[in-house]
Amino acid sequence: MLGMLGGLAEVAGDEHELVFFAPTGPRNAARVREALEGIPGERRIVVVPPPSSVWRKLWSRAQRLPVERIVGRLDVFHFSDWMYPPQRGGLRTTTVHDLGPIHHPEWVDPRTRALHVPKARHAGKTCDLMFANSRYTAGDVEETLGFPAERIVVAYPGLHRRFLADGPRADLGSPYVFAAATLEPRKNLETLLEGFALVRVRRPELQLVIAGAPGWGGRQPEGEGVRVLGYVADDDLPPLYRGAVAFVLPSLFEGFGIPVVEAMACGAPAVVSSHPSLDEASGEIAIRVEPRSPEAIAGGIERAVSEGETLAGKGREHAARFTWQACGEAMLRGYEGARG
Repeated sequence: MLGMLGGLAEVAGDEHELVFFAPTGPRNAARVREALEGIPGERRIVVVPPPSSVWRKLWSRAQRLPVERIVGRLDVFHFSDWMYPPQRGGLRTTTVHDLGPIHHPEWVDPRTRALHVPKARHAGKTCDLMFANSRYTAGDVEETLGFPAERIVVAYPGLHRRFLADGPRADLGSPYVFAAATLEPRKNLETLLEGFALVRVRRPELQLVIAGAPGWGGRQPEGEGVRVLGYVADDDLPPLYRGAVAFVLPSLFEGFGIPVVEAMACGAPAVVSSHPSLDEASGEIAIRVEPRSPEAIAGGIERAVSEGETLAGKGREHAARFTWQACGEAMLRGYEGARG
């Protein structure tokens, strides 16, 4: 979200006025202000009694009190995943990152499902324009929500400047395959563990290093040569990508798959699920594998280790196209086109 706002502010310049509006609890208000630091635009941080999530949910569900009562007249209201209050006028829009909770409710926490599914359904009925983070998601929005294709704009996510091939590399004692994924069912880590066990038979020197916070319904990964780091801060990810002999993401479903692009930008050859939701992040560069097949994942890892140098150069070129400035340009064009 911050990258998107920064990219939009960069291309908007002095021609357009941005207002960042957030109703939040007392403790989180300072964090919101800090996060927005350096992004030009007016702040409307409204402190509400905790828990603020309840107030946002009630406001969204009740569809009373137009947002203009707080932020004033607006030309465009772009609401987030967390809140979709009513408005009196202007363009109404949002970004859809994926519709996974609708298609696979068994893969997400019930609280996540209760938040995202109503928002997606509401957006499909009330928005003048919708942004999607990939062509795959755009097609899903059209088919699943019945939203007109001509009113959907693809705005790809961008990379933070930290994700570069130049820089320190993690040294974890022996060569390693790296996976960055929340520990949850759709990330398909159990099949990855089975595939890595096959690789270890031929390459016992390899480790499988997994970075990711505990999610919902995911088991703690275990196995010979498996090392679980837990949550890793964004600033600490690039050295892990750079030091890996391969990056692997066998996910069963994504909206876009930004870790694939992060890995490529840092010079790691990528082994990625063949699910079409990952086509655009992978380009023609990543090694694609059937995510339900341990043998396919093992073969992909071995190929990545063998062809790493060739894949790394192509991956860096592919990753360079994903910038927050390009995202902001797509959004601004979308706003202007929808408003005529």
